[in-house]
Amino acid sequence: MAVRAKKSGMLLPMRVWDGATRLFHWSIVLLMIVSYVSISLADGPRANLCMRIHFASGETMLALLLFRLIWGVIGSDTSRFARFVRSPLAAFHHLRDIGKREPDTEIGHNAAGGWMVLVLLLVLLAQVGTGLFANDDGINEGPLAKFAAKSTSDLLSGWHGLIFNVLAGLVVLHVIAVIAYAVVKGQNLVRPMFTGKKKLPAAARAPRMANPVLALAVLVVSAGVAVFISRL
Repeated sequence: MAVRAKKSGMLLPMRVWDGATRLFHWSIVLLMIVSYVSISLADGPRANLCMRIHFASGETMLALLLFRLIWGVIGSDTSRFARFVRSPLAAFHHLRDIGKREPDTEIGHNAAGGWMVLVLLLVLLAQVGTGLFANDDGINEGPLAKFAAKSTSDLLSGWHGLIFNVLAGLVVLHVIAVIAYAVVKGQNLVRPMFTGKKKLPAAARAPRMANPVLALAVLVVSAGVAVFISRL
């Protein structure tokens, strides 16, 4: 279950997000922009360069997603799926009070935010997964396209484009939610994702932070798996 701080007492800065989770978050944001821009400009004489950038972005994103899946099991308390993915009913109850202005007492993701994170990760995995088998009916194709029939690769190429539209919609919804929390509830959800800290009651129990060396080891393994898949 997600940890919730008590609503009373003096507010003190508390570390709630480890560096690995924050780096993952902002790296995914950057890679989504790179992927979109590179595929949008992939025409004419710069097509090959843009596609190389697009493939490199996808490979990096695959490594990061593999890292996040593992980190969601063995990482810091606030990064673990078991700690922030709560019941749909809990998410509904949280959203029911969306118009209520109140301090942010959640140590990690709130009940609704946890589901948004999970959905975004699943859609990102689908986007990267279909990209591995995609082709552009030209010289460019994903590293696993050669293992699939042309008809299957074409189908997954279509899904790759459709899933991106779903992903873009989710990102817009996520940004709107962050703005709504700031304007309506008076809660800044962006600052903690930069600093790793938020002000919480002194009586709140600080979440356990995993060793950064463990995060680095998981990232190296994840990158190795991503490179192996991309070089098949």
